[in-house]
Amino acid sequence: MLGPFQLLKLGQPASLRPGGKAEQLLSLLAVRARSGVHRETLFEKIWPGTEPALSKQCLNTLVHGLKTQLADAIGGQPPIVHMQTHYLLNLDGGLRVDVLEFESAVGIGDRLRSAGSVAAAIDAYERALFLYRGDLASHLDISDLLERERLRAICLNTLARLADAYFELANYEQALACALRLLSIDPCREDAHRMTMRAYVRLGARAQALRQYNTCRLILVEEFDATPEPATEQLFQLVRTNPGQI
Repeated sequence: MLGPFQLLKLGQPASLRPGGKAEQLLSLLAVRARSGVHRETLFEKIWPGTEPALSKQCLNTLVHGLKTQLADAIGGQPPIVHMQTHYLLNLDGGLRVDVLEFESAVGIGDRLRSAGSVAAAIDAYERALFLYRGDLASHLDISDLLERERLRAICLNTLARLADAYFELANYEQALACALRLLSIDPCREDAHRMTMRAYVRLGARAQALRQYNTCRLILVEEFDATPEPATEQLFQLVRTNPGQI
């Protein structure tokens, strides 16, 4: 779900028609993996304008087809379960959703960082970012768009935390790489500009740090007609006058 839609079976891409009904069904259920989706919602999204009886028949056929295709990879269990009026992915049966694993890895990283286990937190953050192959693929309604933006914000914040963690361990090259990656996605993130400046200074590239400040200032003026935050200005003055304190 993160990046182009992909269904894996035992680690290999499963045969699924791109943009077809099965992909739509799995996308809807994956985005709402914890709560499930009401069958009426599935009817409306996948078979709009179709008689309910026919939609129900089509849904049953689709669910059965996915069971035939995938059940042998999860111990014979159905990949989709039906609970009263809702359909859910069978997470207890072994199905995995990258969105859930991404958020879990971020949470693990945050807890490890809070506990002072910085190196272990880095591993968890790297795992999360590996899972984030791109923005959420599903875009069937406004709630999907909101979820896409929420996950994107988590990804960007994770990059910022990863940069901080690498900096804390004096791995300034990796801290710089994370900050630059963050800026390539959101060039208006001042925290990433500051991290880039700090990393450049620690790497002995003071001139680059000064240029980064100017880049930040120009972007803010162009995008928002704004000036840098006080923290950015203070860091700039340190780079100019006393870089040894950074």
